[in-house]
Amino acid sequence: MRILVTGGAGFIGSEFVRGLLARGPDRVTVLDALTYSGNTANLAPVADRGGYTFVAGDIRDIDTVDQVMPGHDVVVHFAAESHVDRSIDGAGPFVSTNVLGTQVLLDAALKHGVGRFVHISTDEVYGSIEDGEWSEEQNLAPSSPYSASKAASDLLALAYHRTHGMDVVVTRCSNNYGPYQHAEKLIPLFVTRLLQGRQVPLYGDGSNVREWLHVADHCRGIELVMHKGRAGQIYHIGGGTELTNRELTGRLLDACGATWGSVEHVTDRKGHDRRYALSIEKTREELGYAPQVPFDEGLAQTVAWYRANRGWWQPEGGDAPVIRG
Repeated sequence: MRILVTGGAGFIGSEFVRGLLARGPDRVTVLDALTYSGNTANLAPVADRGGYTFVAGDIRDIDTVDQVMPGHDVVVHFAAESHVDRSIDGAGPFVSTNVLGTQVLLDAALKHGVGRFVHISTDEVYGSIEDGEWSEEQNLAPSSPYSASKAASDLLALAYHRTHGMDVVVTRCSNNYGPYQHAEKLIPLFVTRLLQGRQVPLYGDGSNVREWLHVADHCRGIELVMHKGRAGQIYHIGGGTELTNRELTGRLLDACGATWGSVEHVTDRKGHDRRYALSIEKTREELGYAPQVPFDEGLAQTVAWYRANRGWWQPEGGDAPVIRG
């Protein structure tokens, strides 16, 4: 099988590519614009594998996408602007990449007869839920420019299934964590700062609840959807561990040998969703998905990875990137 992976030099995309190539015999093409969150070092472990091709290019570039698309059986579309705070500061890149870029890919996949298009999305498209869990039939109510752009791209992808009969499937996941995650996201931001003895920012009272999913479990779920999912369907991929941000902060402090004196309470994010929670019943029953990495084990392994790989996130002799939390 020949698989085109967009955003394959990013956090989740590179985990997916490393897994595919480690098991073989799939041929994988990575298309990545190498923006601030894309890093070819994430793909170094598989750079010499047969069947691997890397193309530096933007999913919004019609000519580039048209050149890369032919001959692929499947598109797995990770490429996206994904940081909520950045979208609040400026929504333009999020709409352009997440909506227009998805449209360019869909048009090219349709033109060249690609067999399946797997569109990777997020639980944030649903907004906030006080109790219970979302099913895949839940109405969309995004709160941030980021989540609104992802909701729009989801609907666009599903519209290509309904209009053109394209074999499109959409996945929505809970918060990912694991190695190789850019230090703008909560867990790596806190870990890299705490390992340097620096302060970490905790939004508001820290009572916002998130469900956590190890990136390896997420990618296992995506593979199941890629091979067995039904065209035109949405599938949830969740991790099953719910924590308030304050509870998570406590675990990170313990893991890094720090105290609550390292925590700075900062003004809450605009439009900050209170709680996310996904039902994975459909994905479990249809595809046999279940998360396999216990959260405490996965978190310990993640902290150990950042501790052992300072050269990946910290310039020689410098600080970790100064990024809003």
